[in-house]
Amino acid sequence: MTQKLAPNVYDAEAIPDAARDEIHRLLSTGDLFRYTAPQDAPVALLEREFAAFMGVKYALAVSSCSSALFLSLKALDLPRGAGVLLPAFTFAAVPSAVIHADLRPVLVECGRDYRIDLADFEAKLTDGIGAIVISHMRGHTSDMDRIMALAEAHGIPVIEDAAHSLGTTWAGRNIGTIGRIGCFSFQSYKLINAGEGGILVTDDADLIARAVIMSGAYEHNWKKHDGLTEAFARWQNRLPLYNMRMGNLSAAVIRPQLGEVARRVRDGRANHDYVAARLNACLWLEVPPPLPPEARAPDSIQFNLIGMSDAEVAGFAAASEAAGVKVQVFGMSADNARAFWNWQFIEGGPPELPMTRAMLMRACDARLPARLTQPELDTIAAALVDAAERVMDPEVAYGT
Repeated sequence: MTQKLAPNVYDAEAIPDAARDEIHRLLSTGDLFRYTAPQDAPVALLEREFAAFMGVKYALAVSSCSSALFLSLKALDLPRGAGVLLPAFTFAAVPSAVIHADLRPVLVECGRDYRIDLADFEAKLTDGIGAIVISHMRGHTSDMDRIMALAEAHGIPVIEDAAHSLGTTWAGRNIGTIGRIGCFSFQSYKLINAGEGGILVTDDADLIARAVIMSGAYEHNWKKHDGLTEAFARWQNRLPLYNMRMGNLSAAVIRPQLGEVARRVRDGRANHDYVAARLNACLWLEVPPPLPPEARAPDSIQFNLIGMSDAEVAGFAAASEAAGVKVQVFGMSADNARAFWNWQFIEGGPPELPMTRAMLMRACDARLPARLTQPELDTIAAALVDAAERVMDPEVAYGT
């Protein structure tokens, strides 16, 4: 029997045609800088539209989600060296943003469901902590009810790193709007693709004013942001400029994709759940379920390998890749930027976190974009199940 070719999961969807006319206009006029137009530049329109889309008062478009995180931390005006709690399962850019903001990352254990271990979180929520960054890593939402209750009891602001969570809701609320600030990514492997780019959202007028100025609204360019004249004037010339602005071309690519979010969320969730059911039927594969209040917007799938030795994990990864489905095992991929022990830039080196380490050594990641068809999903699921069976039960796999 001829083996079906695995689908290409790395190509992004085409950018909507509506972007082309605006890009052509911008190229014709050379009007690429967000502050050139007196009003309604594409970046300004994106901020207005995204804020409305998320149901918040303010949005600031910037060069990346990392920039959004950095500016959020700087806008909080925390004491130099204050601790920032963040999950140990995240991307290296998150603790990097903390360090760039002259703060100290404090890593919290994560369990085999990829979410924050609340016992460790509460134990580390001490007087030395100035802020909390909740990374909804790969779109998995930790218990935001409990996290927000603990944060509020200690008077500590929460920043949501929602790079992977545009379109996800928690008890009906948009992820990224639960904490004081939410940060999103428009990098190519996210739900909205601009190659690069990010945006932060908040209802806090003083915080957005500080972030706008530090993002690079020098002199009086802040007047081209909606309202808040008093807050902007208060911070004029009192804050450093980091020049992390978004350009008009990026905004022109992003804006037409806002209308695609609902479809991509719907299809991505259906695809994920379809493949998850197939994987969970295999003895050696486990896809953790969502928490009850969580409605995810996934474009990838994460699953755990059960009962496998290191050699068997390596065999599984090799077998699935040979079938055309490349799987990343977070803890066994050399120099993986999502494995906390590789963050040697943390002063004193990263701490030992046995729960998170054990999870990462068996946690797998595979792309699963919303555009895939059911036959393509069947091919991916079959390749993963077959790879596990080949390693763990060769007689079943080979039918002998």
